[in-house]
Amino acid sequence: MSTKQYKKKGTPKVTDQKKGASHQRKYHGQSRRFRTGVKVAVFIGVALIVLGIVYLFNTSSGSPAGSNQTGQYTFAVGSPGPGELAPAVRLQSTADSTFDLAALRGKTVLLFFQEGIGCGPCWTQIKDIESHMQQFRALGIDSVVSITSDPLDALKQKVADEGISAPVLSDPGLAVSRTYNANRYGMMGDSSDGHSFLVVGPDGRTKSRPDFGGPPNYTMYVPIATLIADMKEGLNAKA
Repeated sequence: MSTKQYKKKGTPKVTDQKKGASHQRKYHGQSRRFRTGVKVAVFIGVALIVLGIVYLFNTSSGSPAGSNQTGQYTFAVGSPGPGELAPAVRLQSTADSTFDLAALRGKTVLLFFQEGIGCGPCWTQIKDIESHMQQFRALGIDSVVSITSDPLDALKQKVADEGISAPVLSDPGLAVSRTYNANRYGMMGDSSDGHSFLVVGPDGRTKSRPDFGGPPNYTMYVPIATLIADMKEGLNAKA
């Protein structure tokens, strides 16, 4: 074999080595991004599964609306509790206005503090309340308002997607929620609201308050029959 032939088949040129190294770096970078993406997807998937299990656990023992389910869903009673003055609520609403609780003196208002856009059962709860509004009016409740920490634009899109007509208020810094301690009864520590219902009477005082979202069950959906029954006790309403 000649020297000329040997050189052609010999060690690759420096530029070829650089290209190979470049391809290796590109491959390893893509591999790292792929592994990171898989980890994020797994984390999100596990979180959704946990939420689904909690939802199924909380609804599996429920019975149709109208049945007596008192006592099946444990709840706390936070502060301000029954008889205490309800703190001010003045927040931007999905109804393109500023909601002011003080402007509704003389009316009975149900405030529903909930976890927000990522909580599917919470939005099912609002829709079920709307579809059974006649039962809530029978308790003397004039209107229902939901409060969560999501930004207003996202909430407007959510209520449009879900077909919800009840006003949903944006409390992004939890300024109002903290005055009600509503962020103490949820799955996310104190970083978001849980699943609390406060009935504010015509005099501006809390008449009923079941907080369902805290431990041990972290309930994020309450059957309407249960909710009505528990509110009757707090309101001293007749069946």
